[in-house]
Amino acid sequence: MRALPATVLAACGLIVSACGGAAGSATGGTASGTVTAGQAAQQPQAGAAAAATPGASAEASPAPARAKGVAAPLSGKVVVIDPGHNGANYRNPKAVNRKVNVLTQWKPCDTTGTSTDSGYSEAAFTWDVSTRLAKILKSRGATVKLTRHDNNGVGPCITERAAIGNKAKADAAISVHADGSAPANHGFHVIMPKKIGGPVDPVVGDSRELGLAVRSAFEKGTGLPYSNYIGSKALSFRNDLGGLNLSTVPKIFIEAGNMRNAAEAAKFRDPAFRQRIALALANGMQHYLQA
Repeated sequence: MRALPATVLAACGLIVSACGGAAGSATGGTASGTVTAGQAAQQPQAGAAAAATPGASAEASPAPARAKGVAAPLSGKVVVIDPGHNGANYRNPKAVNRKVNVLTQWKPCDTTGTSTDSGYSEAAFTWDVSTRLAKILKSRGATVKLTRHDNNGVGPCITERAAIGNKAKADAAISVHADGSAPANHGFHVIMPKKIGGPVDPVVGDSRELGLAVRSAFEKGTGLPYSNYIGSKALSFRNDLGGLNLSTVPKIFIEAGNMRNAAEAAKFRDPAFRQRIALALANGMQHYLQA
């Protein structure tokens, strides 16, 4: 989630950055590498990607057929999925760099996100995983809302992303990201909110429960290890992210791994592995929602 200012990226022709913080895409920092302008268009859609990958079709339909009259396991639940960043953020540095109030500080509206060394962008990765996740959750009966409609636009701002979950009165919300740290760093981590004397305070406890459920399912479903460079046992608690600070519903961020680590980058480029990520996230969210 590390990022360079969009103005610098536009000037340099670089369109990679991270999400914010000392070591992550949602967190901040710096990342090197380029993402081509057509990167988003090159990424397969969820269904096409799964169908094109041997063995992926079985994972694409994880919900078994239900007997007539049997309710779907997530019927009546509302889930909001926030695919981090957006594919064209680098094209509008003025909009992306506009400062917004996240209650503990003022931060840029959004960032461009990071990428693998080969140019697979975080924005494309999060969009693909999020649409796969949405399909699985819908098949289990949930009502699902996404914070953006494609990977070809700009924004929305982090404040708007939080507002979408609040307006939907989501039972759970998740922001999907991947990090852009040093190549030797590896592993995933879950980011959860802290109490700040603000709107998130009443749901900090529930957000932690959501985070624990997702951490367990993600490790089991993907085989990826806990992060070796940030957080404790893959858990990181933060008070500087607008998407969490402004949330009135249980919400977490998932940093699926380090896009600058060669082994994890190779996994993230594999459609079948992205399906595994989506299925693991769905299982974690379902565990929380049914607890």
